[in-house]
Amino acid sequence: MKQDVNSSIETLELLKSNFDQELFNLFMEESKHISQNLDNLELTILLNNPYDKCDAVLEIHPGAGGTESCDWANMLYRMYTRYAERHGYKIEVIDYQPGEEAGIKSVSIIIHGLNSYGYLKNEKGVHRLIRLSPFDSNNRRHTSFASVDVTPIYQDKDITINIKDSDLRIDVYRSSGKGGQGVNTTDSAVRITHLPTKIVVTCQNERSQIRNKEIAMNVLKNKLYQLEIERKEQELKQMKGINADINFGSQIRTYTMHPYSLVKDHRTLTETSMVDKVLDGDLDIFIYDNLKRSVK
Repeated sequence: MKQDVNSSIETLELLKSNFDQELFNLFMEESKHISQNLDNLELTILLNNPYDKCDAVLEIHPGAGGTESCDWANMLYRMYTRYAERHGYKIEVIDYQPGEEAGIKSVSIIIHGLNSYGYLKNEKGVHRLIRLSPFDSNNRRHTSFASVDVTPIYQDKDITINIKDSDLRIDVYRSSGKGGQGVNTTDSAVRITHLPTKIVVTCQNERSQIRNKEIAMNVLKNKLYQLEIERKEQELKQMKGINADINFGSQIRTYTMHPYSLVKDHRTLTETSMVDKVLDGDLDIFIYDNLKRSVK
């Protein structure tokens, strides 16, 4: 990078003393190349936390509001699916609960790919939608909320969480969400409740009850490990006199579709009027700006 910048400076000095259109065009192309490489370098430096490179478990839950919020949760599910596709990530749906009339009650997916957690950790929090409701016969404006939680998939060697059998309640039932042939015909879905923390993990993706239990236990271990990390980070912040929350449960972004078009991130104040593009998975500007904010 340093060599490229120095070379461009030399070219610029030549242009100042003896302008040449062809050389100027080459200089402009090289400048664009350097700018892009600098952005990539900065992003690489920002993704330097121990677990940024890991896969991610992403969960979406609608807030109060019935069908409206369920539909909004489904829109977010599509947004993150499209984001993953744009970045070449693989998606594994481990739990999908459809809404009674429309949308979803909840969804849990694993996003496989380098730095998927590093990017998507910036989406953790409450997302708000303002629009004219398609479910309101009077076409009134509604506000809907949905929460997004993101947890890294830690490497097995990183996790030393011991879970007592007495701390678990395990329920099996028939799958109700999306799945291949045979998934919805047996009691293969597994719900694990960790009684001390009240964490509930569900998996209904596989035909095998044993496989679903294995996936659910792995997700539970990751969640408990994440809780322990956050507890230690909070203790460290208190020792340093830093009073900052972990942003879960706080409103991070508003998507306004009426009376005007605007997506605004309340942490960075980054905004765009291209609501449809954002809902189609174009989240890089928000994620990038929040990564920069987090290291200031």
